[in-house]
Amino acid sequence: MSTTGHGVRVGAIGLAHPHAFGQAKALVAAGASIVALHASDEERSAEFMQSFAVARRVAELAAVLEDDRIDLVLVATAPDTRAGLAALAMRHGKDVLVAKPAAISLDQLAMLQRVQQQTGRILSVWFSERFAVRAASRASELVAAGAIGRVVHTSGLGPHRVGGAPRPDWFFDASRHGGILCDIGSHQTEQFLHYTGTTRAEVVSALVAHHGHREHKGFEDFGEMMLRGDGCSGQARVDWLSADGLPTWGDGRLTLLGTEGHIELRKYVDPAGRPGGDHLFLVDATGTRHVDCRDAPLPFAQRLLADVRGRTETAMPQAHCLLAIELALRAQAMAAKAST
Repeated sequence: MSTTGHGVRVGAIGLAHPHAFGQAKALVAAGASIVALHASDEERSAEFMQSFAVARRVAELAAVLEDDRIDLVLVATAPDTRAGLAALAMRHGKDVLVAKPAAISLDQLAMLQRVQQQTGRILSVWFSERFAVRAASRASELVAAGAIGRVVHTSGLGPHRVGGAPRPDWFFDASRHGGILCDIGSHQTEQFLHYTGTTRAEVVSALVAHHGHREHKGFEDFGEMMLRGDGCSGQARVDWLSADGLPTWGDGRLTLLGTEGHIELRKYVDPAGRPGGDHLFLVDATGTRHVDCRDAPLPFAQRLLADVRGRTETAMPQAHCLLAIELALRAQAMAAKAST
């Protein structure tokens, strides 16, 4: 176990989304300890307590917020409540790591930005499609090393599967999860900003649709958007239409076009191809090759814990985090609705 995060104590609030387990796993592997859990789900709470050797489960939210020994609060409640809880935690002197999306409206985002600036606390979002994917980490290294020149375009695909297990009521209610572009589209806006390195961006166009899942009227199961930054552009498609025959929850892909080559990521599966996930394909002036990403580091959690201790911004600059959320929200707000 790494000692990078030694001494950082974490309190967890809510287990409404399974991302809570990914967040906790990354933090614990980096050396943090999860000392308290406040959550209502009995089955998930028992699993979480056992998985991460959580010291105590508390009935009152205040037991987490008012514990001066807790440095970082992990928030994974239903999406419409995350911004308010994150703001409350920051006002109590805690840094926060929130499951995406951290906000489901521009008003919530403005509130988060205001509280973050007032308190000076760290507001971070768990963008797992980059932070928890070794191929994405290896791509970051290659781009930083100039392997494909300057990245001028990103093309991201974020297909998901609804699956057979019961989903919570908020999952099918856009007023509670913010809509498909706000929700899973935020992964795409964050990756666009990260790999292109742009610090200014806008949404050129966006569209959402309800193509399947007829039993859930109005459920947005398809979305796309086009983005533009400083000397770069991007496009993304997200959906809830992955077929049950796919051996994982989604065939996530990302293509990075550079001035001297391109990189393609097949993050979770290579259908009818190589086994496992984390596939990276690199094309440059010398040829094409498949890059092994099994030993690529996943540095986000270690950097975040170092930021908590040192008051730095090495894991994800605050402006980057806020802009990634904003782009997804603006795409959702302006999206045309396709008729099907």
